[in-house]
Amino acid sequence: MLVAPVGARHPSSADPLTVMSFNIRYGTANDGENRWENRREALFALMRAESADLVGLQEALSGQIQEILAAVPGYAVAGVGRDDGRTKGEFSAILFRTSRFMLSDAGTFWFSDTPEVVASTSWGNTITRVCSWARFIDRDGRAFWHYNVHLDHQSQPSRERSTELLARRIAARAERGEPAIVTGDLNVGESNPALAALVGSAAAPGPFVDTFRVLHPDVKEAGTFTGFDATKTAGDKIDYVFVPRDTEVISAAIVRTATNGRSPSDHFPVTARLRLK
Repeated sequence: MLVAPVGARHPSSADPLTVMSFNIRYGTANDGENRWENRREALFALMRAESADLVGLQEALSGQIQEILAAVPGYAVAGVGRDDGRTKGEFSAILFRTSRFMLSDAGTFWFSDTPEVVASTSWGNTITRVCSWARFIDRDGRAFWHYNVHLDHQSQPSRERSTELLARRIAARAERGEPAIVTGDLNVGESNPALAALVGSAAAPGPFVDTFRVLHPDVKEAGTFTGFDATKTAGDKIDYVFVPRDTEVISAAIVRTATNGRSPSDHFPVTARLRLK
């Protein structure tokens, strides 16, 4: 699914970007009172309130994406279904403001030994995993890249190999001088070795930083998987917005919006407001 942008606006070069990563829980899941039909209006309201310029969605089915586009005007989408490279299966889709960005290029690759082969798997993951990416040009001519991922929930080798492939793809992108943003549900906590390909280590820092930790290095209650319980703040932070180390991070948050103690998804979305260099 790939939709060209329309409309026109001219933000200044100093305009920051607001970026969100949001695992919205696939809409056909047997979630009882938390099924999609019961929570979608709360999810739409959250997205309208946050009003992000870019949204990396995980676990989004085609029908859910179409409902979001109708209920939260102003976005187009880049990405494909992971099962057939078109509309079937979950997307790691990128929503973008059509009033601000022109879509220059976009694609999807599969986390496997054959990343261009649709629905391919390797490395121990039994579920197909993908990265969708897009190159955007702001109305003032600035260009940057956005990569959105959902890593495997069981296989540690798959997660490590996936971030290594992601890092190689980012490093090899056509316009090397242009910055890149990574959003995603990585299904790993902050100390997991799978993050090393992106953030490195204290002794050898990598190319990216987690926006939340730039501003909130000491926060302990940073869990992002909720199981639909909005009071659940403990546990691992597994959802991220990563940016290059020279990025100005203005604000960053775990969004714990809830209705009657219930979250609109089984993950809290994470957001960051930033200026890319």
